[in-house]
Amino acid sequence: SALFNFQSLLLVILLAICTCTYVRSVAPRLVDRNKEGFLGLFFMAARIGERLSPYVALACISMAGTLLMQ
Repeated sequence: SALFNFQSLLLVILLAICTCTYVRSVAPRLVDRNKEGFLGLFFMAARIGERLSPYVALACISMAGTLLMQ
């Protein structure tokens, strides 16, 4: 159902980026071994979380603000 609601889709994407980045910091071998295919999406999400961490943090804060306002 997150595909039909744009705000829910953004929330799922942000949570995936944050989760993949955390898992890569704790167990890098788990994420790094799957760089291609469907599981490569988790590797790409971890890279986005590492390289764009200030923007991801701002997106998380703004998402939390919009959820609290509703």
